[in-house]
Amino acid sequence: MAQPIAAGPGAGRPSMLAVGTVVWLASELMFFSGLFAAWFSLRAINTDWPPEGVELEPLRTGLATVVLVASSFSMHLATKAAEHGNRRSATRWVLVTVAMGSAFVANQGLEYAGFDFNLASHAYGSIFYLMTGFHGLHVVGGLALMLAVVGVGTGRTKASLAEGLTVTEYYWHFVDVVWIGMFATIYVLS
Repeated sequence: MAQPIAAGPGAGRPSMLAVGTVVWLASELMFFSGLFAAWFSLRAINTDWPPEGVELEPLRTGLATVVLVASSFSMHLATKAAEHGNRRSATRWVLVTVAMGSAFVANQGLEYAGFDFNLASHAYGSIFYLMTGFHGLHVVGGLALMLAVVGVGTGRTKASLAEGLTVTEYYWHFVDVVWIGMFATIYVLS
């Protein structure tokens, strides 16, 4: 018996934007895996890890981590609202997500300002700033992406918010999961 042919061009196929985003996130996973490998390699050869004088803020950063993880839920609500055609609710949830992500980045900046070590102080400082700095740049990039998607979706074009927010949600969850690994590695296991 012959299979029925799906109606319309591309019916039954995944979105090319979603496929491209997943492939790109796979490359990002390799990038961050390299940073984690560097961390554990440096930790293995340095007996003083972290070096004397390095005082992190695990409680404050833990609270910022909770805020970042909570932002994944608000991003999900934004995507669901967009899928149901509710632009106003989707925009509100994106703005909540942007506020939470911005609070996370602000905490990172405050933390950096309070440290007595920097990128050039020692191997620990180098890998700490590389890992957390690149992650912070990814968070800022995600915030810009959210605002751009909402700007296009609520501007003159009235383009669909659903697909743009769906792939943005993939990215945002990725950024959150990477941070959970970093927080556990840097602040809990060190």
